[in-house]
Amino acid sequence: MADMTSEAVADSGFPEIDARRFRNVLGQFCTGITVITTFDDAHTPVGFACQSFAALSLDPPLVLFCPTKQSRTWAAIEHAGRFCVNVLAEEQQQLCARFGSREPDKFAGTAWHATEFDLPRIDEALAAIECTVSEVIDGGDHNIVIGRVLALSETTESGRPLLFYRGQYTAIEPEKTVPAPWRADLDHFLTTTTLDTWL
Repeated sequence: MADMTSEAVADSGFPEIDARRFRNVLGQFCTGITVITTFDDAHTPVGFACQSFAALSLDPPLVLFCPTKQSRTWAAIEHAGRFCVNVLAEEQQQLCARFGSREPDKFAGTAWHATEFDLPRIDEALAAIECTVSEVIDGGDHNIVIGRVLALSETTESGRPLLFYRGQYTAIEPEKTVPAPWRADLDHFLTTTTLDTWL
């Protein structure tokens, strides 16, 4: 286990955590990358690259993501009340960089189409999850947005995810894509969870 070091305690009673160190330590956690999209008031597609996305609940089907409070795309999503989560493939690094930039028209040159629920879905993404905004919770300098799932794309056996680790893109090694030995146990847990079950 890594050594745990404490910081000086601030006036609030909580330890003072250095922002750069916080980023470096949290960068040890490898994440997938998504692009969260919606239409703005002018029915123009907007979106932003987002690492802070996760599945939340099976019953009801919920997901979450965490935009900065200053995000213009989040403002559009909040107003629209719905969004699409596009899970990026490893070949979509340039697309990810574009949606993580301040480009005014991030969809320029991007292949996409409108879904049945009238949300922008990026072509060639590994998966798409369409949601309505269910709840918004304060999360410091971010919001925690909980979405109720409306529709899911078909699953595919081909394609590999775009990953982010230690401040740079990475990918799964071909020989590493084998089921973990505990996968059956995890699948069983996820499909048989009861109110008195906990991890």
